[in-house]
Amino acid sequence: MYKNSLKKDNLPGEPMHFHAMFRTVILDFDGVVLESVSVKTEAFRTLFSSEPDHVDEIVDFHIKNGGMSRFEKFRYIYKHFLHRELDEPTFNRLSERFAGLVYNGVVRAPFVPGADKFLENFSKKLPLHIVSATPEEELVKIIRERKLSPYFQQVYGAPRQKAECIWNILATSGFPAHQALFVGDALNDLKAARAAGVKFVGRVKLGEENIFWGCMDIETVVSDLHDLAAFLEEKT
Repeated sequence: MYKNSLKKDNLPGEPMHFHAMFRTVILDFDGVVLESVSVKTEAFRTLFSSEPDHVDEIVDFHIKNGGMSRFEKFRYIYKHFLHRELDEPTFNRLSERFAGLVYNGVVRAPFVPGADKFLENFSKKLPLHIVSATPEEELVKIIRERKLSPYFQQVYGAPRQKAECIWNILATSGFPAHQALFVGDALNDLKAARAAGVKFVGRVKLGEENIFWGCMDIETVVSDLHDLAAFLEEKT
């Protein structure tokens, strides 16, 4: 786990302007901070283009299981779609090639609308964290290259499960679960929030189907981080 040792202003116990309802905000990365979801969708299509009989269902599986790590997806794909054993050398080759396919695209991806201003403004008001299904080492490298490190107290990635990462944040911060908010763009993110006992806001890109429609345990659904900022300001 990456912990930002440069920021000293938001440590537990020190004076800070907290929002009345939430004392910390945890963000997913792809689809919440950066518009990078499509980069990874195309990477799955490229990675499995040698399986023309299965590539469409593989890509569909990837899309429907946002928030699941690529490692879990590879194992599921081999077992349930390709019906072949996924040995360690093949697994490692898939992982390395996928990382190569997505890294530059994610680094160049635009911010989710309002994300740059949100990070700049709210990192001064609340401790912000990242919990993502992207491999942690890769995620930290991307965040550093995008010069986003100063905004985040902690950055967590795969292979740890998101609920476990949220529990760790709560344990190290000392904040109660009901005063923590997780923002994600996938049903797996909502599942992690429920498991950890924290509040949840869903992000659905403008014009896309609302996958959170009818779901319980959601504070609200936002289309971008302008909306998220407005939601948080209402809770002041």
